[in-house]
Amino acid sequence: MQLTKLALALFIGAAFSASALSQTCTPKVGADHLVSAGKLQMSINPTLPPQQFVDEKGELQGLNVELGKAIAAKLCLEPVFIRMDMPPMIPALQAGRFDMINTGMFWTEERSKLMFMIPYGQQAMSIYTVPSSTLKITKFDDLAGHVVGIETGTYQERKSREYNADMVARGLKTIDFRTFATASETTAALRAGQLEAGINIDETAIAFAERGIAKIWLSGINGTDITVTYRDKTTALAAAAALNELKADGTYDKLFDKFRMTRLKDTTFAIRGPGPAPK
Repeated sequence: MQLTKLALALFIGAAFSASALSQTCTPKVGADHLVSAGKLQMSINPTLPPQQFVDEKGELQGLNVELGKAIAAKLCLEPVFIRMDMPPMIPALQAGRFDMINTGMFWTEERSKLMFMIPYGQQAMSIYTVPSSTLKITKFDDLAGHVVGIETGTYQERKSREYNADMVARGLKTIDFRTFATASETTAALRAGQLEAGINIDETAIAFAERGIAKIWLSGINGTDITVTYRDKTTALAAAAALNELKADGTYDKLFDKFRMTRLKDTTFAIRGPGPAPK
């Protein structure tokens, strides 16, 4: 009986809150621009601390989680997170399964023609091993002939394979890449002795190092801008305006300080690139 009353009270409270919100906050993006009216649905792969991860309670945490919620609040939309691996995100966005990719996707000219991309921060790549490894890495070339783990379908995989192709062209042994769906799987394989080194973004490598499960040898490799990404231009323009508001009111800086991530060098936020061609 007590549980029933509690559930009813929670339901009434949630309904009241939603009703109050609807009365005081009008969505800044119309239903015709969203997958579902009144909601900002965003894909996220919560495997990259401190950017996005799942805590011990099973709840989403990280910079992108809080930033996504803050953008949604500025737009008077309900934030909805859809957990999924990185490789299917772009086709799923294009197919209209959600409104936004919120994973810190690296900006590239090629991608900017497929989606509306708004740079909001910076990242680079790190090379790391287990702390007890005897492998010494002072440059990318030192990975020649070694077994290296990396997340599949990511910018860091693409750039690492480009570096490897150049190495092979210069007569060095090829890197034996092993691909994984998440950073956690990569590091688990490294700790199990299945890999000799791993490659991931700086912040994730730092998080592993702080837990005592990784030693970083190189960082700051191929730094570039990361983005929040949208399928609809009107939604993207509204999100860019929201980011500028978050910068102005101090929320942006507080979040980047909290999660120790690197701010965008530009002082304003806007769509970069042409976006997809009109259908």
